[in-house]
Parts: sequence; C-alpha cells; structure tokens
Amino acid sequence: MGEETAEDADTRIYQAIFDGVLNHRLTPGTKLPEPELCQLFGVGRAVVRRVLEKLAHDGIVALRPNKGAVIAEPTPEETSQIFEARRAMERVLVELAVTRVTEADLRDLRRQLAEEHDAMHRFDQPSWARLASGFHLRIAALARNPVLQRYLTELVSRCSLIVGLYEPPGHAPCEHDEHAAIVACIEARDAAGAVARMEAHLRELEERIETSRMQGEKSLAQMLGLPKTSKG
Repeated sequence: MGEETAEDADTRIYQAIFDGVLNHRLTPGTKLPEPELCQLFGVGRAVVRRVLEKLAHDGIVALRPNKGAVIAEPTPEETSQIFEARRAMERVLVELAVTRVTEADLRDLRRQLAEEHDAMHRFDQPSWARLASGFHLRIAALARNPVLQRYLTELVSRCSLIVGLYEPPGHAPCEHDEHAAIVACIEARDAAGAVARMEAHLRELEERIETSRMQGEKSLAQMLGLPKTSKG
C-alpha cells in the first residue's frame, strides 16, 4: 500500500470529524485539542490545523483565540437561518427527485425505511441518527444534481449540530412516519405532496428544538469513532 498523501490525510481527518457530527457522536462545544488529534490520526500539527480551518470555513468547527478548536455551537439566529436555507434547498431537491426517480431508486428508499424501522425498534439512537440524516441525503442524490447535493450535505451536517445541541431525545417514531409519508408521495410521483410533507417535516424538526443541552462524557477517540490509543 502506498504512502498516504497530504490530501488523503486531510480527507481522512475531515471525514472522521464530519461523520462524528453527522452521527451526533461529536456534540456542540466538544473540544478538539490539536495534540490529541495529532496522536489519534498519526499526523503533524500543520495537517490538523489545516483540516480544522477547513471545518471552520464550513461552519462545523469554531476556532477560538487562545482556546483552540471546538465543535460549533449555533446560536438561535443561526439555527433559524440554517433551517430556512435547508427548507429552500430540500424543496428544490424533492421536486427534482420526483421527476427523476427510478424503480431501483424507490427500492433503495424502501430499504432505507426498513433499516430506520429496525433501528427504531432496537432503540439504537446512533444508528437512527445516521439513518435519519442519510434519508435526506439519499433523496438529494435522486435529484441527480451534485452541486445542490453538496450544498445540502453541509446544511444537514449543520442541522445535526443543532439537533445534537437542542433537540430532546425520543422522536424517532414520528420522524420515521414522516419519512414514510414523503416516500409514498415520491412513489406516487406527487411532487406537490412530497414538497408539502418535507416542508412540514423540517418545520416540525425545527419546532422541537429546545435550549436544554446534554453533554456526553465520552473520550474524543470514542466520539470520532476511532479505536483507543494506548498511552505509554
């Protein structure tokens, strides 16, 4: 196997942190100490700094003078703006998805719903969080517009930050039902119905957000989904 390039290392670290946010393992306010990241990923400080700057540019990380990097903590105003942008983006993507969806795509969507249902009944919150985000990205992929899909991916990750910070647990069943209703509209090629369902779904998600915050006690390695490193 060849040596890892600088670009490969950047992508690997960025993706680990991005996925940690998307899957709610990395919650808002989690500290990302440079020395620990260097050790966890086996890279130098310049690489870690470069990745953290890119994550900050994408709104995933906040760089605080003399305090280092933390997972961003969206304000109520930012939360409103992000959800407004996401509703607009998903409206366009759903309309395109309805016109471009194939039978194979519909089979994949039904499989996604079955996986959600299974995770819900296992009370597997990490899997549920991943699948819930994945559902929206899967519909975005059906629009077959990579530019719009990329924009939504960033918005979904920023919404995951907000949900990790503000949303109370225990909403998987109603979200699953909302997803199933959206799929039924897409299957019926009902663009107006699918758009209305998605709009209502996202508004309900935003309305559920509350200001109480829970912070886990897990290690950075666990939150990044990496194996523990032995010390000494």
